[in-house]
Amino acid sequence: MTTLAANKVRDYQMGDKEEYPVIAADIIYQGAAVGENGSGYARPLVAGDPFMGFAESKADNAAGAAGAINVNVKKRGNIVLPIAAIAITANDRPAVYASDDDTFTLTASTNTLIGYVSRWVSTGVAVVEFDTALCKAALQA
Repeated sequence: MTTLAANKVRDYQMGDKEEYPVIAADIIYQGAAVGENGSGYARPLVAGDPFMGFAESKADNAAGAAGAINVNVKKRGNIVLPIAAIAITANDRPAVYASDDDTFTLTASTNTLIGYVSRWVSTGVAVVEFDTALCKAALQA
């Protein structure tokens, strides 16, 4: 193996952001939970999809072929979300799941793990700590 003998410019990526190709004929809206469709393409999350993060801006591929555009996602951080039946007792950090790109619940069922309650805000609202790598690891455990 050869070691470097001179400086080498590297392409560094922001640690909490990523971009993924979008499925054909769909739109992912800003703030949507994004899932992977099983073929490597991003889409508005469907229950059971692997979680890819939250869309930072609208990705309109309504008239495009699969992969014609990319969606930029935030793959870890804290986000304020509406969560069905959340109460102050949720400060014990329960898991949060999504059944679609904008429906969040504490019910696992066939839903997708997206993170954990960080802090209760008010009835039906909480701060959720999310990290796509940790969600993937939890599914593989």
